[in-house]
Amino acid sequence: MANTADGTWDSLPVKLNEKILETLDELKFTHMTPVQVSDNFKTACVCPVTGSGKTLAFVIPIIELLLKREEKLKKMQVGALVVTPTRELALQISEVMEQFIQKFPQFTQILLIGGSNPIEDVEKFKDQGANIVIATPGRLEDMFRRKSDGLDLASSVKSLDVLVLDEADRLLDMGFEASLNTILSYLPKQRRTGLFSATQTQELEKLVRAGLRNPVRITVKEKGLAAAAATQKTPSRLSNYYTICRSEDKFNNLVAFLRQHKHEKHLVFFSTCACVEYYGRALEVLVKKVTVHCIHGKMKNKRNSIFADFRTLKSGILVCTDVMARGIDIPDVNWVLQYDPPSSASAFVHRCGRTARIGNYGNALVFLLPMEESYVNFLSINQKCPLQKMNPISDVVDVLPKVKAMAVADRAMFDRGMRAFVSYVQAYAKHECSLIFRVKDLDFASLARGFALLRLPKMPELRGKTFPDFTEMTVDTDTIRYKDKNREKQRQKMLAEQKDKMILPKKNFQKNKAWSKQKTKKERRKKKDAKRKHDEGSDVEDEDMKELLNDTRLLKKLKKGQISEEDFETQLTSGPKSKHKTGEQ
Repeated sequence: MANTADGTWDSLPVKLNEKILETLDELKFTHMTPVQVSDNFKTACVCPVTGSGKTLAFVIPIIELLLKREEKLKKMQVGALVVTPTRELALQISEVMEQFIQKFPQFTQILLIGGSNPIEDVEKFKDQGANIVIATPGRLEDMFRRKSDGLDLASSVKSLDVLVLDEADRLLDMGFEASLNTILSYLPKQRRTGLFSATQTQELEKLVRAGLRNPVRITVKEKGLAAAAATQKTPSRLSNYYTICRSEDKFNNLVAFLRQHKHEKHLVFFSTCACVEYYGRALEVLVKKVTVHCIHGKMKNKRNSIFADFRTLKSGILVCTDVMARGIDIPDVNWVLQYDPPSSASAFVHRCGRTARIGNYGNALVFLLPMEESYVNFLSINQKCPLQKMNPISDVVDVLPKVKAMAVADRAMFDRGMRAFVSYVQAYAKHECSLIFRVKDLDFASLARGFALLRLPKMPELRGKTFPDFTEMTVDTDTIRYKDKNREKQRQKMLAEQKDKMILPKKNFQKNKAWSKQKTKKERRKKKDAKRKHDEGSDVEDEDMKELLNDTRLLKKLKKGQISEEDFETQLTSGPKSKHKTGEQ
């Protein structure tokens, strides 16, 4: 490993435990990176350059602090807690921690992440105990509520010395704020807390003020850079490129690039889960003799094993969403390819940080449409992330007819393409840099050709428009069958039922309104709650409302033929309504 800092571990003012030094030597970490030099683990907010080796910057202090405790930890006492936003990152931290605590049998650790049965985690904790907990927020919050299953985690954390929030800004981005507040409410106030984040946000500032006592801010920069580049947020050994191509040429360029770099290791980022599913399947067929894996946030049980498999590969392709953009350490990644620019500029920096880690060299390439070229200047100013233009990719061939053939051969592929197109348009509309990424500037015909669609989907953004530049396939898409016989059988059954009832499938989308502009579930729920509260405060008396509901139920029964007209009249006149009227007379 390259000398990424001046100091060796022996040069620290406070000498590290001999067993920790032995492990560092075995792992060939001979020199410290700047973030490791800087962090003596006070209560701190640490802001390192992405890929700077911050995991060791909290793993080693955790062990040192637990070793120095006056009162030794018992089996069920938690001394350290590490909270991180994704399973993959938690798994990675757990592996690093395990390598160190092998030499300290007095300490045990437990990994609490989604994708497994929570009852198994409860039983494991009760059986083995844990002094160090590494967890994702959702599963950890769930464990605090498992007292009825025999796990009293609230009592176990009373002995807590250290809390680490890794990728703290991402924890807040992903909507874990409520979970974090719940978790923090169980923890003792007297503790050391470390917030590790490569980017600063307003939400993180709030968390620093609320969650840390007398915080120390540590901003880490790489050494040996010119003053002008000292604020650059990406690693100095990263070569960062961009290329400009039309929508219909993007996928052809990507395939040509991957074919020319078969013996290297790549991460390919797409904007949505649906795009990962669609293009990932296409790459499996089009890039021969290369292992292609797919990971996105909607995968549940498979994610952990896919991530573990890809880490061990010498070469291969991982097609993914931003679930893989933060903190993940995959050895020897040669290229980070951003097929779609991310929805936020900070995510761009984090994606690039999956290569050129810990002093190694690496490359990143983003594919931009001609109308998006000003994004390069935006990144240089906004994120201190300069990009250089790459020479045109050579030997590009048209692979889109093969993708179309895949869709004709299997309805599952046809469905994936349609979902990917719709999800891409919706994600594009939500880009934070809306002055550059504008849906109204998209060439839908060129985009549909780039997605190798057989026909355009029915979506409000396309309604009332003609696309002479897009030629639909002559094949009747309704006749395309699923290769999976069970799925095709279910489809045929559903089609027959629809034909009998002459009803259209129910759609949850609002008519005529662009899907990309429709309100989210959260917004709709807010509106519904407000309406309910308004109704509760209206002048309608409870008794009148009951009568109205009763009459409506009777009318529905009559329409369905469940009661006769005579029964309807009898129940209507003899119900609570008539009694109410009689009392008035």
